Amino acid sequence: MEHISQRAPLQQTQASSGNTGPLIIITTLFFMWGLLTALNDVLIPHLKALYTLNYVQAMLVQFCFFGAYFLVSLPAGMLIKKIGYQNGAVAGLVIAAAGCALFYPASMSGYALFLLGFFVLAAGITILQVAANPYVTVLGDARTASSRLTLTQAFNSLGTTVAPTLGGILILSSDVTDRAAQAASVQGPYLALAGALLLLALMFAFARLPKIDYAEEVTAVAAGSKASALSHPQLVMGSIGIFLYVGGEVSIGSFLINFLGEPNIASMPADTAAHFVSYYWGGAMVGRFIGFLVMRYVSPGKTLAFNAAASMALILVAIFGHGQTAMWAILAVGLCNSIMFPTIFSMALYRLGNLTGQASGILCMAIVGGAIVPFAQGLLADSIGLQLSFLMPLLCYTFVLYFGVKYAGLYSAGEQP
Repeated sequence: MEHISQRAPLQQTQASSGNTGPLIIITTLFFMWGLLTALNDVLIPHLKALYTLNYVQAMLVQFCFFGAYFLVSLPAGMLIKKIGYQNGAVAGLVIAAAGCALFYPASMSGYALFLLGFFVLAAGITILQVAANPYVTVLGDARTASSRLTLTQAFNSLGTTVAPTLGGILILSSDVTDRAAQAASVQGPYLALAGALLLLALMFAFARLPKIDYAEEVTAVAAGSKASALSHPQLVMGSIGIFLYVGGEVSIGSFLINFLGEPNIASMPADTAAHFVSYYWGGAMVGRFIGFLVMRYVSPGKTLAFNAAASMALILVAIFGHGQTAMWAILAVGLCNSIMFPTIFSMALYRLGNLTGQASGILCMAIVGGAIVPFAQGLLADSIGLQLSFLMPLLCYTFVLYFGVKYAGLYSAGEQP
């Protein structure tokens, strides 16, 4: 999943020079939070089996993780306004490290402490995103900011791609049958991640970074203009679109390992299935480059509608098919996901002028869909079965299709929103 800053425009108050080192550090941050987010897809089936959970209980992982985006987003902005962007990034890294460290006692305690760990980890990532995103734009020439953002997003996608395979190797093991040993399998990897985050915090604290001032959002609006961002229909629809898209994307990833383990799909052990989850997230990385080329000639709305329709068709095959056909159909949805988040985001913000900062914050809070939709699919999975429960993400992509069609003419191919 891509991450876009929700802050108002920023001002650089110090000339930037020798930015290669700081850019490497920030690109590493993007990689790390992609890795940490996608590792949830491995831990959900692991904890489900470990604590004999039903699907609703297992989806509390995503509920706690993405719920933090909603609850911490605004306080994060206030914190960064008070302590500054560089200190804010350090604080986010330290809090995320504390969340990872909580997995050690949780492995000897119970599921509730794991859920607290997920919330603390996600709270740190939320603060980190709000603080670190702006640095990408100021670490170099403004004319090449877009290419730097593309680079950092590519490394975020790389993190989500390698995480399931790495998690499958380090955490999921079909050879371990002792319950205590299964619980302990998370200790080493998450302590290592905590250490890596603390090391990054030290590097960020001592890095020579350009000073960035928090730019206040313009509150006065031109006479006759709409004073509230929510009075713009495309923003309201776009917020719903972000909520449902993120929810659908996260929900599919959350259930993939269990889905591939179904007897009528692939009967895969969890550690083997984890490798295939990397195809799902890797497809999004590949599709981003394809989408970049396509949208030079096809309007974003039409591209979005096509991808949503393709996702719906693939999910239907996964719901009513079986074997390799159903397996590869659901994995291919990742390829279609690639352009959805940034496209919905940019269409929703189109020509909002001085309301863009407020609107961007609303859209970022809509990421809470990643907490709600997997929970709803869990309810369906417990009541009507895992395969049919994919009707939930199917409904999510139906709205994305509607949004793409409705605003297909919002701006043309190649036009900047």
